[in-house]
Amino acid sequence: MNFCSACGQPVTLRIPAGDNLPRFVCTSCATVHYENPKIVVGCVPELDDGRILLCRRAIEPRRGYWTIPAGFMENDETLQAGAARESYEEALAPVEIGSMLAIVHVLHARQVHITFRARLSPAEFGVGAESLEVIPCTKAAIPWNQLAFRSVDFALRRYFEDREAGLEGLHYSEIDLRRG
Repeated sequence: MNFCSACGQPVTLRIPAGDNLPRFVCTSCATVHYENPKIVVGCVPELDDGRILLCRRAIEPRRGYWTIPAGFMENDETLQAGAARESYEEALAPVEIGSMLAIVHVLHARQVHITFRARLSPAEFGVGAESLEVIPCTKAAIPWNQLAFRSVDFALRRYFEDREAGLEGLHYSEIDLRRG
């Protein structure tokens, strides 16, 4: 950040009075500009036959790799509404959002990924603007080595572990993904 969004004057990186972390502070109006993690929300849409939907990304980063429907949360929406919106945007899939599945702290990207279980009934889906293709997939057919993000791999593994243990909807898992 170079300039204040409140008055347009230069900012400096320093620890403001009463704070303990460096922040961008305006040299003119003293506005403190906080930088906080971005929230990514998504879901694992399950069809009535037990298959799940995967989307092949049409955008960077990781264009051409597989993912679950997910993306950045918008202002004025709940986590669940954001996950449902992303499912429709990427897979034209109207879903019923269920319980939370995973929270992944992606510190190197300054993001928090929150994934929910979801039901897709009836099986209505298609290719949204951010996807190259959308497929229903069994666990055995998931292209594990072609998943776009480690957070997707983590969420899918927890999803299937929970399902195999009969724990759907009973708990969520959390992991901290640090660089390296």
